[in-house]
Amino acid sequence: MDLSLILPYLWVLVVLVFLEGLLAADNAVVMAVMVRHLPPEQRKKALFYGLLGAFIFRFLALFLISIIVNFWFIQAAGAIYLLYMSGKNLYHFFKHGAEKHGDPDASDSEEDEGEHKVGKGEFWGTVLKVEFADIAFAIDSMLAAMAIAFTLPKVGVHFGGMDLGQFGVMFLGGMIGVILMRFAATWFVELLNKYPGLEGAAFAIVGWVGIKLVVLVLAHKDIAILPEAFPHSALWQIIFWSVMLLLVAIGWLTSLKMNKKK
Repeated sequence: MDLSLILPYLWVLVVLVFLEGLLAADNAVVMAVMVRHLPPEQRKKALFYGLLGAFIFRFLALFLISIIVNFWFIQAAGAIYLLYMSGKNLYHFFKHGAEKHGDPDASDSEEDEGEHKVGKGEFWGTVLKVEFADIAFAIDSMLAAMAIAFTLPKVGVHFGGMDLGQFGVMFLGGMIGVILMRFAATWFVELLNKYPGLEGAAFAIVGWVGIKLVVLVLAHKDIAILPEAFPHSALWQIIFWSVMLLLVAIGWLTSLKMNKKK
């Protein structure tokens, strides 16, 4: 590969790693919210299975992306699931959150109970929910990677149903995203435990990520309600991350206010 090919490949890989890092943050927030109710030991196991699933599903999506791209209803199912989970937990949070955070004794009691292991059914049910979310994020990740990698010049060797050079960039970007997710998920869990007031913002972020999947579905070529390029446009990225940062800021301020009342 000559220099004229190496430079664009390196540049696209840098951009892709950054993009996959952002997508990994989405996935990590959802994962952290899902496993937070588990005691520490089981939480670590659930995160391990979730990260393993993220790796496997991204790897499968990489090979099957040319087929999966036609099945918009997979992303639609993921969007519905995330929106349902967000709405359900936000309702519970706003209905019972004030009571829980306003009563230190109740909070301590719940914390003590959280140290006890949950049953196998509840644990594996949590893992299945995480894996289902991983599928939706894996498709989202590979679609974003494909949109960027396919702008690269081809090296002329085919592998996995696409050009080897483009395939390699997508693979590296996706796997680096999973590695970043490993640290982000653990950090988000610790942050939610330290600042419980962020839980409401986390549930809202899960719903906002669900909206992002809705936008991808609406822009699918078989739906075509939105322009196909819109989900990857600068305008949508600015809107998405501005709302994301706003939700984080609101959650942080709310959490600080709750901590002062204790």
